[in-house]
Amino acid sequence: QVQLVESGGGSVQAGGSLRLSCAVYGLAYGLAYSNYCMGWFRQAPGKEREGVAAIDKDGTTSYSDSAKGRFTISQDNTKNTLYLQMNSLKPEDAAMYYCAVDPVCVPEFFRYWGQGTQVSVSS
Repeated sequence: QVQLVESGGGSVQAGGSLRLSCAVYGLAYGLAYSNYCMGWFRQAPGKEREGVAAIDKDGTTSYSDSAKGRFTISQDNTKNTLYLQMNSLKPEDAAMYYCAVDPVCVPEFFRYWGQGTQVSVSS
């Protein structure tokens, strides 16, 4: 069974940085060969969940407009871990951040989710 465990959230001041990690367990062939799409999502109180960054099966990355230029998604196949480097954080980035993976590359249909890690940004 696929399981995802996020870590790295915390409280930072505006302009600061955080790196979120998402350890992926249970993939038969590891991240490198399991042919999964991967993504980071976030949800702030009272708001809908939104996609932040994603990696397609061919390694192509994509970002939301709010994340472009500030966030970087990456993966370490030796550690079966997905990362989200977040720089120049803004108060509006505060949210619960989730990672998710699925062989079907439609975010609305991602089946495997982590428990989330909280990010707080003070002005």
